[in-house]
Parts: sequence; structure tokens; C-alpha cells
Amino acid sequence: MNNLETERKFLIKMPSLEKLSSLSNIQKVDIIQTYTTIGVRLRRWEENGEISYIKTEKTKLTDLTRIEIESKITKEEYQRLTAFADKECNPIEKIRYRYPFMEKLIEIDVFPFWSKQAFCEVELQSEDEEFLLPDFIEVIREVTHDKHYRNYSLAKKIPKEDNF
Repeated sequence: MNNLETERKFLIKMPSLEKLSSLSNIQKVDIIQTYTTIGVRLRRWEENGEISYIKTEKTKLTDLTRIEIESKITKEEYQRLTAFADKECNPIEKIRYRYPFMEKLIEIDVFPFWSKQAFCEVELQSEDEEFLLPDFIEVIREVTHDKHYRNYSLAKKIPKEDNF
């Protein structure tokens, strides 16, 4: 099934944004993520001055694997669907740095509400696949199984930064 998403998620020390921006093959994306009461997540995705809108439906299979169906939608459809925004959730704003590394895509999410930590996610082919992270990423701990660090949970309540 090609709609399977298997990923591991790590809480990391805030990387040097200067270092990230200096990497030759890095992509920087500004994202606003909104959760709805109709079971879809909406994203406003801005990259290199171009804006696109994405609707996503996810179904959890395990803590690491989900069925994910994404589709680009029009600005009008995005605006129509945001009328169903979950009032218990705040939109999540983040800057995502996408970095190809050793045949994997490393995604680093930087949030405006944290100054000392960020997330790092790695998509895998299987739940037991081994991988390496770039040496400039300092892992605090893995949070794949911690529901408090899911974006949906962050939209409801932001955990305090770790003391490390």
C-alpha cells in the first residue's frame, strides 16, 4: 500500500538555524497546520514564495505507522474547510527544514513557542529499519510513542521545554 507512512519522531536540541540554512540541499517550508472537526488536517504550505494548500486524512495503524491520504486543494476549498476548524485546537505554525541524508528525508520542525528544542522526524520503509541522523542533530529523546508530542496534542496544549 503506497499510502503508508512509517516514521519516528525525536525531540532534539534546537539546531543552529544558520547551519541549517547553509546546507546546500535543504528545503525550508513555512507551515500553518489546522485541525478540523471533520477528520481532516489542513496545511498552508509556503515554499520559495509559492503557497499551496493540502488536505490530509490519517488513520493510525500503530504508533509508528499510519495510512495517510494527502491531496492538494484550492485556496477556496481550504478557506471553506477552515470553517470546520476545531475550536479546542490552535493552529500550529512551524518552519520545516527538509534535508535528504543517507537516502532518508530528515524533517526538522522549528516552532515559535520553543527556543531550546525542536522535532526531528524520519520516514522509514519499515518499523524496524535502521537509520542514522546527521551529526549536527542532538537528540534529547525519542517521542514517537509519546502522545504529548504529537502535533494534534501541541495544538491543544504546548508542553514546556525540557530542562537539559
